[in-house]
Amino acid sequence: MRIVGCNDIDPELDDRPPRHADPPGSFLHGLLTFDSLFAAGGMRVTDSSSGITFLPGCCNGLEDWRAWHEVVDGSGHASFGHDPDPFAERLADTVRLAVDAEQDDSPVIELSITEFRRLLDGAEHDLTNFLALAADWVSQYLPDHFTPVTAALARTRPARVVRAAKAMG
Repeated sequence: MRIVGCNDIDPELDDRPPRHADPPGSFLHGLLTFDSLFAAGGMRVTDSSSGITFLPGCCNGLEDWRAWHEVVDGSGHASFGHDPDPFAERLADTVRLAVDAEQDDSPVIELSITEFRRLLDGAEHDLTNFLALAADWVSQYLPDHFTPVTAALARTRPARVVRAAKAMG
């Protein structure tokens, strides 16, 4: 519902086709017609010992998943929106998550690369399970829209999750 709502923008504002006349098709219009979906919220990291929580900023979503891998396997840093300005960077064998990079005294969470990768693997596992559950739900409640809805949901997931979900289905 959240992904559908985030992408429910009237097609008159761009060059997408008009909404379908049937209620489910109309409701799903944005989900089914945008090439790049926005899945508001992104991912959060909470340090249970300190209580510090790293939250995505206002313009970061689940579809920005690949940025987390950029921290450990790419450039070594990534920004996750603004207001606040969460920023992640790799420093040798540590990942440092700054809650608000615009503040000199920002709270930070530091994780080993090993722990960070374990968390990413866990999140990816959860996303794979979500996609499987969503596919089951769609097959039961929106069977006429099964293929396009599950394909659209898969676009918001990392490539490894999509491959795993296809193998499951």
